[in-house]
Amino acid sequence: MKNSEVTVIIHTHNEQSNVVECIASAKLLTENIIVIDMESADETVALAKKNGGQVVSFPFSHYVEPAREFGIKKAITTWTFLLDADERMTNELAQEIKDIISNSESKITYYKVPRQNVFGRKKWLRHGGWWPDHQIRLINTKYFRSWPKVIHSTPKIEGELGYLQNPIKHYFHGDLEKMVEKTVIFENIESDLLYKANKPVGTLTFFRKYLGELYRRLIGNLGFLDGSVGIIESIYQAYSKTITYLYLYEKKNRRAL
Repeated sequence: MKNSEVTVIIHTHNEQSNVVECIASAKLLTENIIVIDMESADETVALAKKNGGQVVSFPFSHYVEPAREFGIKKAITTWTFLLDADERMTNELAQEIKDIISNSESKITYYKVPRQNVFGRKKWLRHGGWWPDHQIRLINTKYFRSWPKVIHSTPKIEGELGYLQNPIKHYFHGDLEKMVEKTVIFENIESDLLYKANKPVGTLTFFRKYLGELYRRLIGNLGFLDGSVGIIESIYQAYSKTITYLYLYEKKNRRAL
């Protein structure tokens, strides 16, 4: 039985290859599905409507946080579950959420869910810091207060935090070209935050950040146990971290001229 006490919020921007499958997985939990679309230029909106999603528009952003609070406040149900377009609900997770919602005596007001990061839809990364990758996704709407609009921010929610046992599936990094494009955008945004915080940076910082992140992912968190994909991801994350500080270095020196 689908649950009428929860709404699934899906955020999209040009996700025509993902949105149908994502909505289908959300229906394992509920028919209340709101798609917050950030000015898609492809068939995302049409496909979402055709497959049962209520579509609401939101101004384009390179990252999802500016639209999080907007989406949650569109829900009129007791609970809200956040699902990104490249993520999937599972039968096991849906049943766990239904059981939680039916327990009216619980004092927990929001939950983190483990995220099963699957590289290119083929390889589940169990090491390298990729598992369990807990994310705040199930929220009692009554206790939600706000979500800062900066990248990778944490929402403000009153009450107690709980942890779900069953994961959402996250199909990520299936296209190396798109990976690089997103890295350039996201790390530039991250570097802006570091610049505003007056974070120091020098030539040695590049080596320290790259080698530190590579060691953390590949050796400290045993990324090599995931085989070639784990090694590739460890190197790529070290590269991403270094790009952030390269951008920061450029911005600081540009202002100094």
